Amino acid sequence: MEHGGQVRLRTIAREWGRIGLVGFGGPPAHILLLRRLCVERRGWLSPAEFEDGVATTNLLPGPASTQLAIFTAWRLRGAAGALVGGICFIAPGLVLILALSALFLAGRPPLWVLGAAAGAGAAVPAVAVQAAAALVPGSLARAGAAGPERGGLARWYGYALAGAGAALLTGPWLVLVLVAAGLAEVGIRSGGRRAPRPGPSEGAARQDAGDGDGVDDADGPAFGGGGRRGALPLLAAAPALGGLGGLGALAWVAFKVGALSYGGGFVIIPLMRDDAVHRYHWMTDGQFLNAVALGQVTPGPVVHTVSAVGYAAAGTIGGLLAAAVAFGPSFLFVILGARHFGRLRADPRVQDFLTGAGPAVVGAIAGSALPLAASLAHGWQWGVLAAALLGLTVARRGAVGVLLAAGGLGVVAALAGLPVG
Repeated sequence: MEHGGQVRLRTIAREWGRIGLVGFGGPPAHILLLRRLCVERRGWLSPAEFEDGVATTNLLPGPASTQLAIFTAWRLRGAAGALVGGICFIAPGLVLILALSALFLAGRPPLWVLGAAAGAGAAVPAVAVQAAAALVPGSLARAGAAGPERGGLARWYGYALAGAGAALLTGPWLVLVLVAAGLAEVGIRSGGRRAPRPGPSEGAARQDAGDGDGVDDADGPAFGGGGRRGALPLLAAAPALGGLGGLGALAWVAFKVGALSYGGGFVIIPLMRDDAVHRYHWMTDGQFLNAVALGQVTPGPVVHTVSAVGYAAAGTIGGLLAAAVAFGPSFLFVILGARHFGRLRADPRVQDFLTGAGPAVVGAIAGSALPLAASLAHGWQWGVLAAALLGLTVARRGAVGVLLAAGGLGVVAALAGLPVG
């Protein structure tokens, strides 16, 4: 520790900025770098404190590794540390993706840029499939924890199918399907936990103590009880922003990414694609594939993809607005709620919600791969897609390396005279 037992803000800015600059590879890389810094190298946090932070931020909607970066900085210097650490973690990737968006989304980009974009974009459906597959084991294990007699595994498949269907059919309303799956599981499991109705002799004794399931706690977490009632009007009213068009619509799309997305970073694809391509026509299918690829190959959180969409919608101002709206909830969740993270993890309703929303997210990500693949415009891109699938599943290569290799193949295709536009 420094400065009277506290870590200096300039130290947090330097270290979190460094991680944001070199953090290629998504959440696993970010978690590893943060652990090396905070636990192994500096000893600012104990291993148990860090693991608790990882577990809790994975319960929250939005980009988990970004929330972990904000949370670890909060543990060192409170709200000021959270703001400085979070902004410095986000900023390097944001600057880079806005610069690349200006290059890749330009009216007349160079031929090699078009080739790199077409090649990397062709690999995106394969990365989506890998992302969905990586979430399956943990999600299945969570569903099976209730025991086969409660039908947890059967419901898992039902939620996954609902998520896949929603990704294909519902467009901007996908988020409501994810929330509905979570709330359905809360209702089913809460009903199963409810104790038998007490007899007259024990009813009075329980009146003051409560029934033990926490459903009626006024200050309970937002996924149950009064929090659920407060959340539903928000979900009903927020899409009205989309009807405003322009920056209002962009703010709603970014809000879905930052505050209402559950599971891995790739859930942003089905949450954004229909709005960005078909509803508001900010970009073509091919440009959306490019935006997803840029979010993967740049350092920092994958959610930076929303900044590329914002740039396509309204230039640099749109990119900055999209980033601010998408990342803003993460700061609020940590700064306002970090002191209650212990209760959040212990609340069974939160676990139940994620048990239902999780497989719907898996299905949505997997389902998004189909329209992404269907948007490939040239025959050679299918060869790149097949190679990417082999690289990810057979050779076990990382997504960043596969996307960069696919971009290189696209450059070769462009120089060979194959169509790339």
